[in-house]
Amino acid sequence: MDINSIMKVRFLIMIFGLSMLLLGSCSSARKIRQQNVQQVIDTAKSFQGTPYRYGGSSRTGMDCSALVYLSFRSVGITLPRVSADQSRIGKRVSKRKLKKGDVVFFATGRRRRRVTHAGIITEKRPGRTYFIHASTSLGVTEDHIQSKYWSKRWVRARRIF
Repeated sequence: MDINSIMKVRFLIMIFGLSMLLLGSCSSARKIRQQNVQQVIDTAKSFQGTPYRYGGSSRTGMDCSALVYLSFRSVGITLPRVSADQSRIGKRVSKRKLKKGDVVFFATGRRRRRVTHAGIITEKRPGRTYFIHASTSLGVTEDHIQSKYWSKRWVRARRIF
């Protein structure tokens, strides 16, 4: 073998090694994301049954933005405390492309486009996308965004991870 052939072989081996390293790190990053998403959802679900309390942020009572705030804090992500501010963080996501862990925002007040409510996507099934939130009447509970009530109040979604 001449020197050029040896250099080509070394180059190809180096490219192959780098490719394997990058592919491995992508799957590792994806696995870490999935673990973090599941931790956020598990934390949110651990608050199920907690009564609603405006401005509250504990198991004795909490509002919707506290649920989002505390759930993401469980994986070391600090979000703003108010849902309108939370709705500006992360990557915008269309309703069709929602995934578990995405944060969804609604306008429940008089102004139709002003974010006043937030929740976290917990599950996606054909035709039904579920989210957990702190309801003023039921406390922390799960619902689906396709319901007549929530679909009329939809504003946007964000992907934090």
